[in-house]
Amino acid sequence: MTDFLVRHFVKQDLKSQKGRQQVGQLGGIAGIFLNLLLFAAKFTAGSLTGSIAITADAFNNLSDAGSSIVTLVGFKMAGAPADPEHPFGHGRIEYIAGLIVSLIIIMMGFELFKGSAEKIFQPEAVSFSWLSIGILLLSIAVKGWMCLFNRKLGRMIGSTAMQATAMDSLSDVAATTAVLLGTAITAATGVLLDGYLGVLVALFIMYTGFSTANDTLKPLLGKAPDQDFVEEIQQTVLAHEQIVGIHDLIVHDYGPGRCMVSLHAEVPSDSDILEMHDLIDMAEHELHEKFNCEAVIHMDPIVTNDAVTNRMHDAVVSLVKGIDPALSIHDFRMVDGKEQINLIFDMVVPFEYSTQKQNELKMTLRKLLQMADKRYQCVITIERSYVASAKG
Repeated sequence: MTDFLVRHFVKQDLKSQKGRQQVGQLGGIAGIFLNLLLFAAKFTAGSLTGSIAITADAFNNLSDAGSSIVTLVGFKMAGAPADPEHPFGHGRIEYIAGLIVSLIIIMMGFELFKGSAEKIFQPEAVSFSWLSIGILLLSIAVKGWMCLFNRKLGRMIGSTAMQATAMDSLSDVAATTAVLLGTAITAATGVLLDGYLGVLVALFIMYTGFSTANDTLKPLLGKAPDQDFVEEIQQTVLAHEQIVGIHDLIVHDYGPGRCMVSLHAEVPSDSDILEMHDLIDMAEHELHEKFNCEAVIHMDPIVTNDAVTNRMHDAVVSLVKGIDPALSIHDFRMVDGKEQINLIFDMVVPFEYSTQKQNELKMTLRKLLQMADKRYQCVITIERSYVASAKG
Protein backbone atom coordinates (compact mmCIF):
# COMPACT_ATOMS: atom_id res chain seq x y z
CA MET A 1 0.00 0.00 0.00
CA THR A 2 2.79 2.44 0.89
CA ASP A 3 4.59 1.84 -2.41
CA PHE A 4 1.28 2.28 -4.27
CA LEU A 5 0.62 5.65 -2.62
CA VAL A 6 4.18 6.86 -3.19
CA ARG A 7 4.04 5.90 -6.89
CA HIS A 8 0.78 7.77 -7.41
CA PHE A 9 1.31 10.86 -5.26
CA VAL A 10 5.07 11.49 -5.37
CA LYS A 11 6.08 12.67 -8.81
CA GLN A 12 9.67 13.72 -8.02
CA ASP A 13 12.86 11.77 -7.31
CA LEU A 14 12.86 10.77 -3.62
CA LYS A 15 16.47 11.97 -3.32
CA SER A 16 15.52 15.50 -4.41
CA GLN A 17 14.24 18.18 -2.06
CA LYS A 18 10.90 18.32 -3.87
CA GLY A 19 10.59 14.54 -3.61
CA ARG A 20 11.22 14.72 0.15
CA GLN A 21 8.64 17.46 0.46
CA GLN A 22 6.00 15.45 -1.42
CA VAL A 23 6.64 12.36 0.71
CA GLY A 24 6.30 14.46 3.87
CA GLN A 25 3.06 15.98 2.58
CA LEU A 26 1.69 12.52 1.77
CA GLY A 27 2.42 11.33 5.33
CA GLY A 28 0.96 14.50 6.83
CA ILE A 29 -2.29 14.38 4.85
CA ALA A 30 -2.81 10.68 5.64
CA GLY A 31 -2.13 11.36 9.33
CA ILE A 32 -4.58 14.27 9.53
CA PHE A 33 -7.40 12.35 7.83
CA LEU A 34 -7.02 9.07 9.72
CA ASN A 35 -6.44 10.64 13.14
CA LEU A 36 -9.46 12.93 12.85
CA LEU A 37 -11.53 9.92 11.86
CA LEU A 38 -10.31 7.95 14.88
CA PHE A 39 -10.84 10.92 17.20
CA ALA A 40 -14.47 11.30 16.12
CA ALA A 41 -15.13 7.57 16.52
CA LYS A 42 -13.43 7.22 19.92
CA PHE A 43 -14.88 10.43 21.32
CA THR A 44 -18.34 9.14 20.42
CA ALA A 45 -17.58 5.78 22.05
CA GLY A 46 -16.15 7.46 25.15
CA SER A 47 -19.21 9.71 25.50
CA LEU A 48 -21.61 6.79 25.11
CA THR A 49 -19.85 4.60 27.67
CA GLY A 50 -18.58 7.32 30.04
CA SER A 51 -15.03 5.92 29.76
CA ILE A 52 -12.21 8.35 30.55
CA ALA A 53 -9.71 5.89 29.09
CA ILE A 54 -11.43 5.81 25.68
CA THR A 55 -11.89 9.59 25.76
CA ALA A 56 -8.20 10.02 26.63
CA ASP A 57 -7.30 7.78 23.72
CA ALA A 58 -9.55 9.93 21.49
CA PHE A 59 -7.75 13.13 22.46
CA ASN A 60 -4.47 11.32 21.88
CA ASN A 61 -5.60 10.86 18.26
CA LEU A 62 -6.60 14.52 18.11
CA SER A 63 -3.09 15.52 19.23
CA ASP A 64 -1.73 13.21 16.54
CA ALA A 65 -3.81 15.04 13.94
CA GLY A 66 -2.34 18.32 15.19
CA SER A 67 1.12 16.78 15.01
CA SER A 68 0.47 15.75 11.41
CA ILE A 69 -0.48 19.35 10.59
CA VAL A 70 2.78 20.56 12.14
CA THR A 71 4.72 17.91 10.18
CA LEU A 72 2.97 18.92 6.96
CA VAL A 73 3.76 22.60 7.48
CA GLY A 74 7.30 21.72 8.56
CA PHE A 75 8.04 19.81 5.36
CA LYS A 76 6.54 22.63 3.31
CA MET A 77 8.73 25.25 5.02
CA ALA A 78 11.81 23.00 4.99
CA GLY A 79 11.48 22.70 1.21
CA ALA A 80 11.84 26.46 0.75
CA PRO A 81 14.88 27.34 -1.38
CA ALA A 82 18.02 28.93 0.02
CA ASP A 83 18.08 32.71 0.30
CA PRO A 84 20.69 35.34 1.25
CA GLU A 85 19.82 35.02 4.94
CA HIS A 86 19.79 31.20 4.86
CA PRO A 87 22.39 30.18 2.25
CA PHE A 88 22.14 26.49 3.24
CA GLY A 89 18.35 26.37 2.96
CA HIS A 90 15.69 25.78 5.58
CA GLY A 91 16.11 22.04 6.14
CA ARG A 92 16.46 22.28 9.91
CA ILE A 93 12.82 23.38 10.12
CA GLU A 94 12.01 19.69 9.70
CA TYR A 95 13.85 18.98 12.96
CA ILE A 96 12.02 21.86 14.64
CA ALA A 97 8.71 20.45 13.39
CA GLY A 98 9.59 17.10 14.93
CA LEU A 99 10.41 18.82 18.23
CA ILE A 100 7.08 20.70 18.22
CA VAL A 101 5.28 17.40 17.56
CA SER A 102 7.06 15.92 20.59
CA LEU A 103 6.10 18.84 22.84
CA ILE A 104 2.45 18.56 21.75
CA ILE A 105 2.52 14.86 22.62
CA ILE A 106 4.06 15.53 26.06
CA MET A 107 1.56 18.27 26.95
CA MET A 108 -1.40 16.19 25.83
CA GLY A 109 -0.12 13.23 27.85
CA PHE A 110 0.25 15.37 30.96
CA GLU A 111 -3.29 16.73 30.72
CA LEU A 112 -4.70 13.25 30.21
CA PHE A 113 -2.67 12.00 33.17
CA LYS A 114 -4.28 14.59 35.47
CA GLY A 115 -7.80 13.76 34.28
CA SER A 116 -7.25 10.03 34.59
CA ALA A 117 -5.75 10.33 38.08
CA GLU A 118 -8.89 12.12 39.23
CA LYS A 119 -10.95 9.15 37.98
CA ILE A 120 -8.93 6.81 40.19
CA PHE A 121 -9.95 8.71 43.32
CA GLN A 122 -13.47 9.47 42.07
CA PRO A 123 -14.41 6.42 39.97
CA GLU A 124 -17.55 6.40 37.85
CA ALA A 125 -19.36 3.43 36.35
CA VAL A 126 -18.58 2.66 32.71
CA SER A 127 -21.16 1.23 30.32
CA PHE A 128 -20.19 -1.68 28.09
CA SER A 129 -20.75 -1.27 24.34
CA TRP A 130 -19.89 -3.60 21.48
CA LEU A 131 -19.64 -0.50 19.32
CA SER A 132 -16.79 0.83 21.45
CA ILE A 133 -15.05 -2.55 21.26
CA GLY A 134 -15.31 -2.47 17.47
CA ILE A 135 -13.99 1.09 17.34
CA LEU A 136 -11.00 0.18 19.51
CA LEU A 137 -10.19 -2.85 17.33
CA LEU A 138 -10.42 -0.67 14.22
CA SER A 139 -8.15 1.89 15.84
CA ILE A 140 -5.51 -0.73 16.61
CA ALA A 141 -5.54 -1.91 12.99
CA VAL A 142 -5.38 1.64 11.58
CA LYS A 143 -2.61 2.75 13.93
CA GLY A 144 -0.61 -0.40 13.20
CA TRP A 145 -0.78 0.40 9.51
CA MET A 146 0.14 4.06 10.14
CA CYS A 147 3.22 2.94 12.09
CA LEU A 148 4.44 0.81 9.18
CA PHE A 149 3.45 3.53 6.67
CA ASN A 150 5.34 6.37 8.38
CA ARG A 151 8.32 4.15 9.22
CA LYS A 152 8.72 3.20 5.56
CA LEU A 153 8.30 6.80 4.40
CA GLY A 154 10.83 7.93 7.01
CA ARG A 155 13.36 5.36 5.80
CA MET A 156 12.77 6.33 2.17
CA ILE A 157 13.81 9.93 2.78
CA GLY A 158 15.81 9.65 6.03
CA SER A 159 13.36 11.75 8.06
CA THR A 160 13.56 11.79 11.87
CA ALA A 161 10.22 13.63 12.01
CA MET A 162 8.45 10.78 10.21
CA GLN A 163 10.25 8.15 12.27
CA ALA A 164 8.99 10.00 15.37
CA THR A 165 5.45 9.86 13.97
CA ALA A 166 5.85 6.12 13.38
CA MET A 167 6.94 5.57 16.99
CA ASP A 168 3.97 7.62 18.19
CA SER A 169 1.62 5.36 16.19
CA LEU A 170 3.25 2.28 17.72
CA SER A 171 2.73 3.61 21.23
CA ASP A 172 -0.89 4.32 20.29
CA VAL A 173 -1.31 0.66 19.36
CA ALA A 174 -0.05 -0.38 22.80
CA ALA A 175 -2.18 2.21 24.60
CA THR A 176 -5.39 1.33 22.73
CA THR A 177 -4.75 -2.39 23.28
CA ALA A 178 -4.50 -1.71 27.03
CA VAL A 179 -7.77 0.24 26.94
CA LEU A 180 -9.44 -2.60 25.02
CA LEU A 181 -8.28 -5.26 27.48
CA GLY A 182 -9.28 -3.11 30.44
CA THR A 183 -12.74 -2.50 29.00
CA ALA A 184 -13.21 -6.24 28.51
CA ILE A 185 -11.99 -7.02 32.05
CA THR A 186 -14.30 -4.40 33.56
CA ALA A 187 -17.27 -5.81 31.63
CA ALA A 188 -16.45 -9.36 32.75
CA THR A 189 -15.59 -8.71 36.41
CA GLY A 190 -17.12 -5.35 37.32
CA VAL A 191 -13.73 -4.04 38.54
CA LEU A 192 -13.37 -0.36 37.60
CA LEU A 193 -10.05 -0.02 35.81
CA ASP A 194 -10.95 3.05 33.75
CA GLY A 195 -8.87 5.62 35.68
CA TYR A 196 -5.87 3.32 35.88
CA LEU A 197 -6.03 2.63 32.15
CA GLY A 198 -6.27 6.36 31.47
CA VAL A 199 -3.09 6.90 33.49
CA LEU A 200 -1.39 4.07 31.59
CA VAL A 201 -2.36 5.65 28.25
CA ALA A 202 -1.10 9.04 29.44
CA LEU A 203 2.25 7.54 30.49
CA PHE A 204 2.59 5.87 27.09
CA ILE A 205 1.93 9.21 25.43
CA MET A 206 4.46 11.13 27.56
CA TYR A 207 7.14 8.46 27.10
CA THR A 208 6.72 8.68 23.34
CA GLY A 209 6.94 12.46 23.50
CA PHE A 210 10.17 12.47 25.49
CA SER A 211 11.83 9.79 23.32
CA THR A 212 10.93 11.54 20.06
CA ALA A 213 12.03 14.91 21.48
CA ASN A 214 15.41 13.37 22.22
CA ASP A 215 15.72 12.11 18.62
CA THR A 216 14.89 15.52 17.13
CA LEU A 217 17.06 17.52 19.54
CA LYS A 218 20.24 15.61 18.68
CA PRO A 219 20.67 16.97 15.14
CA LEU A 220 19.64 20.46 16.26
CA LEU A 221 22.35 20.44 18.93
CA GLY A 222 24.94 19.03 16.52
CA LYS A 223 25.28 15.26 16.95
CA ALA A 224 28.24 13.28 15.61
CA PRO A 225 27.75 12.02 12.04
CA ASP A 226 26.73 8.45 11.32
CA GLN A 227 29.83 6.21 11.33
CA ASP A 228 28.85 4.44 8.11
CA PHE A 229 28.59 7.82 6.37
CA VAL A 230 32.01 8.80 7.69
CA GLU A 231 33.56 5.57 6.42
CA GLU A 232 31.98 6.05 2.98
CA ILE A 233 33.47 9.55 2.77
CA GLN A 234 36.89 8.20 3.73
CA GLN A 235 36.71 5.39 1.19
CA THR A 236 35.65 7.78 -1.58
CA VAL A 237 38.51 10.22 -0.97
CA LEU A 238 41.19 7.58 -0.28
CA ALA A 239 40.25 5.75 -3.49
CA HIS A 240 42.61 8.25 -5.17
CA GLU A 241 46.11 6.77 -4.83
CA GLN A 242 47.78 10.17 -4.64
CA ILE A 243 45.82 11.00 -1.47
CA VAL A 244 47.72 9.15 1.25
CA GLY A 245 45.59 10.10 4.26
CA ILE A 246 42.78 12.31 5.56
CA HIS A 247 42.07 14.02 8.86
CA ASP A 248 39.99 16.81 10.45
CA LEU A 249 36.83 15.40 8.90
CA ILE A 250 33.75 17.37 9.95
CA VAL A 251 30.16 16.91 8.77
CA HIS A 252 27.89 19.95 9.15
CA ASP A 253 24.18 19.06 9.20
CA TYR A 254 21.79 21.69 7.79
CA GLY A 255 18.76 19.39 7.68
CA PRO A 256 17.94 16.02 6.10
CA GLY A 257 19.58 15.79 2.71
CA ARG A 258 21.55 19.00 3.29
CA CYS A 259 25.05 18.77 4.68
CA MET A 260 28.54 20.16 4.21
CA VAL A 261 31.65 18.01 4.50
CA SER A 262 35.07 19.49 5.24
CA LEU A 263 38.33 17.58 5.60
CA HIS A 264 42.10 17.73 5.13
CA ALA A 265 43.65 15.48 2.48
CA GLU A 266 47.34 14.56 2.68
CA VAL A 267 49.28 14.48 -0.59
CA PRO A 268 53.02 13.98 -1.29
CA SER A 269 54.90 17.26 -0.92
CA ASP A 270 56.94 16.63 -4.06
CA SER A 271 53.86 16.29 -6.29
CA ASP A 272 52.93 18.78 -8.99
CA ILE A 273 50.78 21.37 -7.20
CA LEU A 274 48.50 21.99 -10.19
CA GLU A 275 47.92 18.26 -10.63
CA MET A 276 47.10 17.88 -6.93
CA HIS A 277 44.75 20.87 -7.10
CA ASP A 278 42.83 19.18 -9.93
CA LEU A 279 42.76 15.96 -7.92
CA ILE A 280 41.27 17.71 -4.89
CA ASP A 281 38.66 19.38 -7.10
CA MET A 282 37.76 15.98 -8.50
CA ALA A 283 37.38 14.47 -5.01
CA GLU A 284 35.13 17.36 -3.95
CA HIS A 285 32.98 16.82 -7.04
CA GLU A 286 32.73 13.08 -6.34
CA LEU A 287 31.56 13.72 -2.76
CA HIS A 288 28.97 16.19 -4.04
CA GLU A 289 27.61 13.79 -6.65
CA LYS A 290 27.65 10.69 -4.43
CA PHE A 291 26.26 12.16 -1.20
CA ASN A 292 24.43 15.28 -2.43
CA CYS A 293 26.53 17.47 -0.14
CA GLU A 294 28.78 20.49 -0.37
CA ALA A 295 32.41 19.43 0.09
CA VAL A 296 35.49 21.48 0.99
CA ILE A 297 38.88 19.74 1.03
CA HIS A 298 42.04 21.38 2.34
CA MET A 299 45.23 20.03 0.77
CA ASP A 300 48.04 19.12 3.20
CA PRO A 301 51.46 18.38 1.66
CA ILE A 302 53.49 15.82 3.60
CA VAL A 303 56.94 14.30 3.15
CA THR A 304 56.68 10.77 1.75
CA ASN A 305 60.10 10.22 0.11
CA ASP A 306 62.33 10.49 3.20
CA ALA A 307 63.06 6.99 4.52
CA VAL A 308 64.18 8.19 7.98
CA THR A 309 61.08 10.36 8.46
CA ASN A 310 58.82 7.54 7.24
CA ARG A 311 60.36 5.04 9.67
CA MET A 312 60.00 7.49 12.54
CA HIS A 313 56.40 8.22 11.55
CA ASP A 314 55.56 4.51 11.57
CA ALA A 315 57.27 4.09 14.95
CA VAL A 316 55.25 6.93 16.48
CA VAL A 317 52.01 5.54 14.99
CA SER A 318 52.81 2.15 16.52
CA LEU A 319 53.41 3.70 19.95
CA VAL A 320 50.23 5.78 19.74
CA LYS A 321 48.08 2.80 18.71
CA GLY A 322 49.64 0.78 21.53
CA ILE A 323 48.40 3.36 24.03
CA ASP A 324 44.89 3.55 22.53
CA PRO A 325 43.78 2.17 19.13
CA ALA A 326 41.36 5.09 18.83
CA LEU A 327 44.27 7.58 18.61
CA SER A 328 45.75 8.80 15.35
CA ILE A 329 48.38 11.31 14.16
CA HIS A 330 48.85 13.50 11.11
CA ASP A 331 51.04 16.31 9.75
CA PHE A 332 54.16 14.51 11.00
CA ARG A 333 57.48 16.36 10.65
CA MET A 334 60.96 15.57 11.89
CA VAL A 335 63.53 18.33 12.51
CA ASP A 336 67.00 16.96 13.21
CA GLY A 337 69.29 19.18 15.32
CA LYS A 338 72.69 18.73 16.96
CA GLU A 339 71.44 18.18 20.50
CA GLN A 340 67.80 17.23 19.99
CA ILE A 341 65.44 15.88 17.37
CA ASN A 342 62.04 17.53 17.26
CA LEU A 343 59.11 15.30 16.35
CA ILE A 344 56.24 17.61 15.40
CA PHE A 345 52.75 16.27 14.78
CA ASP A 346 49.06 16.59 15.53
CA MET A 347 47.39 13.84 17.54
CA VAL A 348 43.64 13.20 17.29
CA VAL A 349 41.99 11.92 20.48
CA PRO A 350 38.41 10.78 21.15
CA PHE A 351 36.16 13.66 22.12
CA GLU A 352 35.62 12.32 25.65
CA TYR A 353 39.34 12.68 26.54
CA SER A 354 39.64 15.20 29.39
CA THR A 355 42.39 17.83 29.53
CA GLN A 356 44.13 15.83 32.27
CA LYS A 357 44.04 12.67 30.18
CA GLN A 358 45.40 14.58 27.18
CA ASN A 359 48.35 15.86 29.24
CA GLU A 360 49.02 12.37 30.62
CA LEU A 361 48.96 11.04 27.08
CA LYS A 362 51.58 13.57 25.96
CA MET A 363 53.87 12.72 28.90
CA THR A 364 53.53 8.97 28.30
CA LEU A 365 54.39 9.32 24.62
CA ARG A 366 57.41 11.54 25.34
CA LYS A 367 58.76 9.02 27.87
CA LEU A 368 58.33 6.12 25.46
CA LEU A 369 60.14 7.96 22.67
CA GLN A 370 62.98 9.10 24.91
CA MET A 371 63.53 5.52 25.98
CA ALA A 372 64.56 4.90 22.37
CA ASP A 373 66.62 8.10 22.05
CA LYS A 374 67.01 10.82 24.69
CA ARG A 375 67.32 13.44 21.95
CA TYR A 376 63.68 13.02 20.92
CA GLN A 377 61.52 15.99 21.86
CA CYS A 378 57.80 15.96 21.01
CA VAL A 379 55.86 18.97 19.88
CA ILE A 380 52.30 17.64 19.99
CA THR A 381 49.12 19.48 19.11
CA ILE A 382 46.06 17.71 20.50
CA GLU A 383 42.87 17.67 18.41
CA ARG A 384 39.53 16.20 19.39
CA SER A 385 37.84 13.89 16.94
CA TYR A 386 34.44 14.97 15.61
CA VAL A 387 33.78 11.47 14.28
CA ALA A 388 34.09 8.03 15.80
CA SER A 389 36.42 6.59 13.20
CA ALA A 390 38.77 9.41 12.24
CA LYS A 391 41.98 8.19 10.67
CA GLY A 392 45.32 9.86 10.30
